[in-house]
Formats: sequence, structure tokens, C-alpha cells
Amino acid sequence: MNSNLYALLGLGVAVSFIMALKGLSAPKTARRGNLIGAFGATVATVIVFFDPAIEEGHNTLLIIGAIAFGVIVGVPAARKIQMTQMPQLVALFNGVGGGAAALVAIVEYLSLGDSASIGEVIATVFTVLVGCVSFSGSIITFLKLQELMTTRPVVFPGGRFVIAVTLAGALVTSGWVITSGGTNPLLLLAGLSLLFGVLFVLPVGGADVPIVISLLNAFTGLTVAASGYVLQSTLLIVAGTLVGASGTILTRKMAEAMGRSLFGTLFGAFTAKPQAQAVGGEVRPVKSGSPDDVAILLNYAQRVVIVPGFGLAVAQAQHTVRELADLLAERGVEVAYGIHPVAGRMPGHMNVLLAEASVPYEQLVEMEEINPTFPQTDVVLVVGANDVVNPAAKTTPGCPIYGMPILDVASAGNVIFLKRSMRPGFAGIENDLLYDAKTTLLFGDAKDSLTKVVSALKAL
Repeated sequence: MNSNLYALLGLGVAVSFIMALKGLSAPKTARRGNLIGAFGATVATVIVFFDPAIEEGHNTLLIIGAIAFGVIVGVPAARKIQMTQMPQLVALFNGVGGGAAALVAIVEYLSLGDSASIGEVIATVFTVLVGCVSFSGSIITFLKLQELMTTRPVVFPGGRFVIAVTLAGALVTSGWVITSGGTNPLLLLAGLSLLFGVLFVLPVGGADVPIVISLLNAFTGLTVAASGYVLQSTLLIVAGTLVGASGTILTRKMAEAMGRSLFGTLFGAFTAKPQAQAVGGEVRPVKSGSPDDVAILLNYAQRVVIVPGFGLAVAQAQHTVRELADLLAERGVEVAYGIHPVAGRMPGHMNVLLAEASVPYEQLVEMEEINPTFPQTDVVLVVGANDVVNPAAKTTPGCPIYGMPILDVASAGNVIFLKRSMRPGFAGIENDLLYDAKTTLLFGDAKDSLTKVVSALKAL
């Protein structure tokens, strides 16, 4: 392929990635943006075989084998994965990207040997350091999201000192590689970086894991850009820079949505004060209701706000909640969905879930817009959410979610919680709103409960 044509195709791919990011910024255009990005990635993969800088037939079978392996593993995983497990899949894919970039940089470094320029060595060291941190950190986020390990912050005596020493060791080893070179120092750097990635994520509590996923995604983008410099690939540099920049912006916005600094999110567990524990085994009463009770309350409401959470995704109840909302709208009830920016397990989780049920975009109202309307709301239906409506974020200093902006559902006339049990949310703290006199609990699977409420409402 002519070098000019190759460069032109690469430019087209870069433009498609930019258009994809633009499309993903709004629910109405997200699907189109995703398709544009997928098309660009496909073209980028194909034109590699026609790169004029690559010798004809050079490692072609290995490349095809790697692509085939990725397709065999990735396509079934993406098609069969449940929406509730999408954040875990994102964490794994992100980790694989960072690890792959680190491995490519190591292989290229060994291939270049003494001919490597100082710029290429620095880019290699950066890629190995950050790529390994992204890989091991993403594995820990996966384990937390999958609840294969505790979702609470993991701290231990001297933890801050161990993290600082590990980071210092990685930085010193980086300087060693840059000044002296050698395979052993580079492998030592990879090992220290993997350890730091684990220590970096362990102190993060479950409610903050989505922020860390976004940050690690930015890390992966930067490693891809750095590896593009090592490989002299403009396309990798552009793609990696886009991912790194967008991931950084998203991380900043999510930290703001949580009402805390990024440093506090990552290392706040080391300075958090122990929370007082309840004593005496006191059992606090709650008010539970039946689907008929809920249907009657909804039937006489003028305004209803539905607050979706992870429990909605677990029960796959998005279509049933849409049916309920449509039924209420037919009866003249004003219906809106209150969307918290970190509801679920990753950014946009609830938007994607409700879009799957064809919920009108105009009914999805962000937290800043919906909060002032709660005092004029007759009923708030909380479906599987907990932490994002927990008043402890405002009233309990030292708790994992303290300082996080929440949906002010407590100011509504009535609150209905659909819950499986009294188990706390992902942050592991109790919600005092459950014991409020205006709160009614409807226990059971969200989809089953909503189906019964719809039937009872139709019978009225």
C-alpha cells in the first residue's frame, strides 16, 4: 500500500475515533458513536497488514492468530455478559489493554537493544510502569465488583508507608533502566508496578470503584500512546491520547459528583475515623407494604419520580418499570427518572439500562435538575438503589460516602423502596431513610414486585 494512502486511512480512523467520542457524549447518539468507533477500530486493525514500514509477511501468522484468539474470547463474552456484569467486563478489558501495551513495549525494547534512543527508552519505561499498574489495578477492581473479595477499603498497619516505598522503588528502578538499561531492571520495574497497582486499589471502597475504573482507563490510554511512540505508530498515539484525555475528564467529573477530591477517593480510607458501632442489638421497626398498597399510592399521585439502582439491573426489571411508567402517564401522572451520576457500578450504567427498555430520553433527569423538584413530588419509587439516596452522605462524617451529593428523595411526600432484604448497599452502610415514617418497603425481586404493582394498578 502506498505510504500516502496508508497515512490517509490512519487519519480517517483517528477522525472516526473523535466522532465516536462525540457520539458517546449523549444517549441519543451513543449507539451511533459506538458503531463509528467499532468501524474505525476494525479499519485500524486491517490496515496494519499494509503498513509500508512492515516487511511483507513479517509475523503475519502470529498477528492473525492473536486476532482470532481475541475474537473467539471477546465476542462470546460481550454477547453473553449480563448488564449487571458489564462493569466487571469493562474493568477486565481495560486491564488487558494496559497489560498488552506493557508487554509490547518490553518486546520492542528487547528488539531494539542498544540502538534504542533515550526517548524510546523513556517511553518504554513509562509504558511498562503505567501499563502494569493499570493491569493489576483493574484485576482488583474486577474482584471487588464481582464481590470475590470484600468491597470495603482494605487497609493494614503501615499501609501508606508500604505504598510509598513501592512507588519509590518503581521510580528508582525506572531511572536505573533509563540510565543503565538491561533486561533484569526492566522486569523488576514490571514486578514493582504490578505490586503498586494492587496496593493502589485495595484502599478504595466499593462506592468509589467506578471512579478508579475511569482513572485506570485513562492510564491505559496513556500507555497505548506511549507504546505508539516506541512503535512509531501515529495511530496508536492518537487513539491512546484520546482515551487518556477522555478518561481523565470523566474521572474528574465523577470525583466531583462524589463530592470529594481524587486523592481523598484513593487514599481517604487511611485517614477515615472508625465509625461508632451500634450496641445492644436494637431492632428498628420498618413499614412494609404490599403491591396493592403501592398501587393505590401511585394511583392517587400527581408526580412520581423513579430512582433506578443496581438492584434494577440485577432483576432485569427495566422493561417492567417502563411499563409501570407508561401506565401512570396514561392516567395523567407526571413521571420522571432521577439519575445519579454514579448509580450502578459504572458511569452511565442506568442510562444504558433504561435505554435498553426504550425509556424516552427526556424522562431521564440528572441529579442537579431533579433534586429541586422532590418537595413537589408525591411518590419516589426507589428501585434497587441505596447509597445514592442515603442521608448518611450528609449527616455521618467518616462514613464511606460522606460528602457525596445524593438524590434528596427524603424531601418527597412518600418514598417506596423496592428491596430484596435489609442488606446495606454496596458501600456497606445502613440507610436511615428505610426507617423513616414516610418510607414504605416492598420486599422481593424488583421485577416480580413491579409486575404485581402493574397488575394491581390495572385493576383499580
